[in-house]
Amino acid sequence: MATLEKLAKDLHMKPNDLLRESLEAFLGRKLKVVEAQLFLLAKRYGVKDVFEFDKMVREGRFHEEDAFEDYFDFDNLEAERDLILENLEKI
Repeated sequence: MATLEKLAKDLHMKPNDLLRESLEAFLGRKLKVVEAQLFLLAKRYGVKDVFEFDKMVREGRFHEEDAFEDYFDFDNLEAERDLILENLEKI
């Protein structure tokens, strides 16, 4: 397995630059996957976010039993997206 230092040298980069660019690429790709999943859930229910989804469930537009798993998926995906964005800002 290549070490960070060796790979950085082979790519004519500083190790910290390689690490930063690698993290940005990884988190960027992960963000796209999460946002695609959020888009599909939002489209399925015609909502913008988990708060609107929750409101519609409380109003009886969706049966809680039918939307239960999607609600938690929606909430977890939004939390994951926020965490990824937060970490991207720190890089």
